[in-house]
Amino acid sequence: MKAYQIKITLVGSSPLIWRKVIVPADITFKRLHDVIQFSMGWKNYHLYDFNIRKENIIITGDEERIAEYEFYSKMKLTKKNDPHGFIANTLKVKPMLSSKVKIDKYLKEEQSIEYIYDFGDYWKHDITLEKVIDDYQYGYPTCVDADGGCPPEDVGGILGYMEFLDVMNDKNNPEYENLKEWAESQGYEDDFDIVYVNAIMAKQLKLKRIKK
Repeated sequence: MKAYQIKITLVGSSPLIWRKVIVPADITFKRLHDVIQFSMGWKNYHLYDFNIRKENIIITGDEERIAEYEFYSKMKLTKKNDPHGFIANTLKVKPMLSSKVKIDKYLKEEQSIEYIYDFGDYWKHDITLEKVIDDYQYGYPTCVDADGGCPPEDVGGILGYMEFLDVMNDKNNPEYENLKEWAESQGYEDDFDIVYVNAIMAKQLKLKRIKK
């Protein structure tokens, strides 16, 4: 089976939080989103986009956004119904539904793909293709290397996470106990269990056999 080894890096994290994952080549961006969620340690609470800037493409899981684009693209825009050009600017990039687009068309060694998770906290990830594997033996993704635990959900983005770490690393901080309790309620771990993650992905993300 053809597969890709990709590196997923959480932009702005210090030290860098990253994962190296092998994924079957014949998957959609929706499944790549699932892979990122499991391998990074996110909880899939929020919306996401894949941005391929070199080709001016956005691939999203937001069906309402797709419907909105289709609605406005049928309108004749005027100064009256779009006085500030907001709609016209939005229509410059056509969003595509992640469950309908496969990664093999856009995953290339010479370009990176930007993955945004949670538009509030705005977790930006850089996805790069490291190598192509022609004889991958598994019908599911596997994480082969990693570094760093995943930030807790809704911590406030990179800046909020840095403040979170400052408190968590100082037991004398008056906010430490409350923040620790909140972090535990979020399932936060400061390390990464690659064996557990691979077991989960093997179970949850196994390719379905197509009946002939």
